[in-house]
Amino acid sequence: MDDASIIKLIRERNEQAIAEMQRKYNKLCYYVAGNILSQHEDIEECVNSAYYEIWDNIPPDDLNDFRSYLCRIVRNIALNRLKYNSAEKRNPRFTVSIDEISGIIPSDDGKSISEDILADAISRFLRSQDEKHRNMFIRRYWFGDSLSQIAEYFGMKEKTVATYLFRTRKKLKAFLKKEGYDYE
Repeated sequence: MDDASIIKLIRERNEQAIAEMQRKYNKLCYYVAGNILSQHEDIEECVNSAYYEIWDNIPPDDLNDFRSYLCRIVRNIALNRLKYNSAEKRNPRFTVSIDEISGIIPSDDGKSISEDILADAISRFLRSQDEKHRNMFIRRYWFGDSLSQIAEYFGMKEKTVATYLFRTRKKLKAFLKKEGYDYE
């Protein structure tokens, strides 16, 4: 079933929509949540919460990419669950990738930085990169893949992947500075 049909079922409040979402996206949702969380029960709860959230908050009319919308919801729920699970202790598996990119993304510091505008700027930057660099960046900082997973996926050495990611982060920081984001 295509995404438009699933969204139509959600809007009609037809419970078949949940089954269709699970059939089509369960594996992807578990993958996204599994790269952030380590407990199977947490992953399952996170994915089910995402389905419920989509059911409860009908997707917007102007939704172009249901798959990305669902992944974003799963990821956000998983990150919130990770914060809850490790309030004092940090999960080094996922926080490493967050720490890597934290110096690039400007902090709010009392100014109102629009997350949507920042996200749009990052998307424009990524679209300007070649496909390999863009996909490595997304696998690392969106899906939370480890360097070894990315290296295996692209048939490269971990050190090469780390170098590519370092250079891409450096280019992103320069791009965001040019876009007017201040780091001081």
